[in-house]
Amino acid sequence: MLVVAAALIDREGRCLMQQRPRDRRHGGLWEFPGGKVEPGEHPAAALVRELDEELAIHVAADALDPLGFATDMPVTMLLYRCTAWHGTPRALAAEALCWERPAALARLPMPPVDVPLLATLARALSDG
Repeated sequence: MLVVAAALIDREGRCLMQQRPRDRRHGGLWEFPGGKVEPGEHPAAALVRELDEELAIHVAADALDPLGFATDMPVTMLLYRCTAWHGTPRALAAEALCWERPAALARLPMPPVDVPLLATLARALSDG
């Protein structure tokens, strides 16, 4: 299963995380916002759609910067960095949202596929 996710980075260098609904697999854990890529859908287009559906924000596909991927069978997650969007993120499909600096993200309980992407994100942010 191919999944796309966004590291939404605000002007203060914080990353938006969402808490999974408690009645779903990995319920209550924190994750990068995103979702499944539909058959025939380009990953960036899927992420634009998912961010609109889950957070009510509008992102241009060219505002997504690919960072890396992680696999926890059967899921492969592609992570993109995004620093420009329109609207204020709202938790439409999550229990809650939080903004954290990348160094603090490791303290959040996360699904296994999100965890290795923390190092990828930290490297990308330290490189500018």
